Amino acid sequence: MKKVCLILADGFEELEAVGTYAMLSRGGLDVDIYALSDKDTTGRFGLTCTNLHAFSRLNASYYDALVLPGGPGYEKLEKNGYVQNLIKQFLAGGKVVAAICASPTILGRMGLLKGKKYTCFTSMNADFGGTFTGEYATTDGNLITGQSAAATVDFGLAIIEKLLGREKADEVKKSIYYKG
Repeated sequence: MKKVCLILADGFEELEAVGTYAMLSRGGLDVDIYALSDKDTTGRFGLTCTNLHAFSRLNASYYDALVLPGGPGYEKLEKNGYVQNLIKQFLAGGKVVAAICASPTILGRMGLLKGKKYTCFTSMNADFGGTFTGEYATTDGNLITGQSAAATVDFGLAIIEKLLGREKADEVKKSIYYKG
């Protein structure tokens, strides 16, 4: 079974974190949620997540993908040197790095979007040296970026497609958009 780690910092965007977790779990991926602070973590709208894995114990070798939700908490992720090293480690190992809303700017400021197609929260787009698509979700190699909280479903489906294939992504899409 493919494994995904998702990292939360206080101020995370609940829809992006919980929605992505639900989409990936629906697709059959094993998702572990880590707290950057190694303790309970509270989102921007007051949802507190408990019993999270301690970020200080995260072992990248166990995972196939890394997910970074946005929200004001992205700044804590960006300022953490271990998070930046983790991103580099995943990409160097041919693993998937997925970031949504504000978090793709972390990748951009690290120089990882140069020559790549990407999306992010539109007002946060800067000259990252790549091509801004403005799409809800954009995949370029092992980088997956999402535009905003509204893009959570497309973002989750893009991760599922990358890790489990188009057929599985279509199956999950059908299960949530079913019209019977």
